[in-house]
Amino acid sequence: MTTTLQKSPATPALQGRSRPLEPIFRIILLVSLVIAVAFLATLLTYVLIEGWGRLDSRLWTNFPSRLYPERAGAQSAIVGTIYVIALTGVFCVPIGVATAIYLEEYANRERWWNRMIELNIQNLAAVPSIVYGILGLGILARGLGLGRTLLTAALTLSLLVLPVVIIAAREAIRAVPGSIRQGSLALGATQWQTISRQVLPAAVPGIATGTILALSRAIGEAAPLLLLGAVTHITFNPESITDSYTVLPIQIFNWIKQPEAEFHTLASAAIVILLVILLLMNSVAIWVRNRYQKRW
Repeated sequence: MTTTLQKSPATPALQGRSRPLEPIFRIILLVSLVIAVAFLATLLTYVLIEGWGRLDSRLWTNFPSRLYPERAGAQSAIVGTIYVIALTGVFCVPIGVATAIYLEEYANRERWWNRMIELNIQNLAAVPSIVYGILGLGILARGLGLGRTLLTAALTLSLLVLPVVIIAAREAIRAVPGSIRQGSLALGATQWQTISRQVLPAAVPGIATGTILALSRAIGEAAPLLLLGAVTHITFNPESITDSYTVLPIQIFNWIKQPEAEFHTLASAAIVILLVILLLMNSVAIWVRNRYQKRW
């Protein structure tokens, strides 16, 4: 007996429907983009023009001075910023990636504690930074006796950006096709061998990009570091994780408070240095993404 299969009638294409508001929506998006770019360009132009007179070697070779703005520099703030961000990366990246691996590859989503962990991670990503400053001051600086040191600042900023690192790493791991895992397991590899040799190398671009963007957020934070005792005027570079410190946002804040116009020029020049560091970090993220990105 022969059975004849008939094709079902084609479903009307969605693009054939009338969308009278779509051109208006596109115009609104374009106007929003133009306004955002215009404000950013205006800000960058103003800061560059204002600080151009002090964008010289004195800015990164001299230490701050309260009495002589023509001699003042931001060496201690630049070095402190690099130290704080480097320590933050050392603390938050391994923990964030390991947490993402557990949640994506090992965790049973039917267990209530795993769902609770995921919910808390998503909520913590939206907590204001000043709350983390209070947490670091109460628990790390005073409760654990770490004091207001470089280590306390790095640990606090690690808590601040850790949810962002976890979310970015999870998205990168989730983007790896399931067929890669299945093929590796079918060839006799263990789950950890599959994760370490197949999944993680394929997820490196997304993990690196998300991590650097998270650290870019941390590098501009001033509120939690003010609570943690970042010194507004420091004339030496930290030599250990237990030393006092300052960072560029704190130094900029201190110069802006001064009444002399020369200090405002210094602040603008320091903002340019901070933006350069941010652009370098974002450039590294773009390079890593383009260098190791795979198309499935």
